[in-house]
Order: sequence, then structure tokens, then C-alpha cells
Amino acid sequence: MMKNVFRVAAAMAAAWFSIGAGPAWLGTVAATPQGHRLGNPDAKVKLIAYESYTCPHCANFEKEAGGAMRIAYIQPGKMSLEVRHFVRDPVDLTAAMLTECVAPNRFFDAHRQFFVNYDKWIGLLGTANKAQRDRWSVKDRAAGRRNIANDFGFYALMAPIGLSRVQADKCLNNQALADKIANQRADAEKAYPDFAGTPTFVLNGLLLNWTAEWDMLRPQIEARL
Repeated sequence: MMKNVFRVAAAMAAAWFSIGAGPAWLGTVAATPQGHRLGNPDAKVKLIAYESYTCPHCANFEKEAGGAMRIAYIQPGKMSLEVRHFVRDPVDLTAAMLTECVAPNRFFDAHRQFFVNYDKWIGLLGTANKAQRDRWSVKDRAAGRRNIANDFGFYALMAPIGLSRVQADKCLNNQALADKIANQRADAEKAYPDFAGTPTFVLNGLLLNWTAEWDMLRPQIEARL
């Protein structure tokens, strides 16, 4: 186990000192038909991650692997990462919409913001009283999303990413965007009938079922480099 830790640390250090020597792949963000891609579009390894913001396993993965994956594989141009939404509930949908409304080059900052702060906001999902839950499911769905954003502190989370409350409200009022994101779940399940939940990874076109942790994913990335 310690050998693996040292290997990852060495790879991260080598990649870190190489920053500036080539393209700034960590700053290369592009919208795709189904998500957002970070890194070299021509990378040898292409990873697609289907994630949900209310998913604890997704949050744990980002906390554990986010930095290592970006520095060791994405920055050197060896791998690209495409994130696609797989919404599970209205809270998840609200967060996903907000990530779509920041400046395009800040998507991955917003994406990471929800996960690194996960423990600070997710508790309300289990402790909310009936009155709060009723606020989230009002007939006016846009109003329900705004109530969610307020109660869970999402406005404050997005402010450092450059999304003001006025901009966030305009975003959450966009029903066409809400429908588009919600429909991505059906698209994923249609494309991958064996889809097992979140996070789900597709590596160079191959669905990796039962791979939800960095210790399981990293060797499969390494094998394709």
C-alpha cells in the first residue's frame, strides 16, 4: 500500500514540476454534446465520469482522486476527463444546473466546489422537516430549485466561482436547461444498459462497472498509457 502511495506522490511531483513546459491542459475546458471535457482532446486515455452531486461515493472519489488525477494524468496531456451529469433528485438537479451556468472555463471549479464542500451541505437532505421539503417540491419547479439553492447554501458556494445570486436565479429559472440535464440520465442508461449507478466511469469507450474508487480506477488508467 505504501509503495502505491509513494508511486502516486512521485508521479504527482514529476507532473507538477513539468507544468509550464507544455500546453496548460488543466486550463483546457471544452463543452461536449453531453458534458464538459478537461484536458487534451487527443489524449491517449479518455475518461468519462457520470456523477451526481448528492452521491457520497462521487464526493469521496473527487476528494481522494481529484488532485492526483489532474496532476499525474491530465496536466501532462496523457488523459482527458469528461464529466456528465446523472441526476438523482431535485437537489442534485439544482446543483448540476448551477455548474452549467458559471463561465464555461469555470465548470470544473464549480463541479469540485460541490464535492469538496459536500459534508457541509448534504446533511440537510436527511434532516429537513416537512415544511422545508414542501418548499423544494412546490408546483413552480423553478421556485422549488431557488428554495433548494437557498436552503443548502448553494448561492454562497457559487459566488467565489463568479456566479452572482441574480445570475444563479436566472439559471434556475431555465426549465429547458433543467429538462436537458434530467434527460441525460435516460441517455446514459440507453447508451449503457448495464449502468449500475454513480459514479460510473467509461474508459476509452469501455464501461467500467463496479469501479467506484480511485484504487480500482488508477490501475486501469495506467494499463492504457
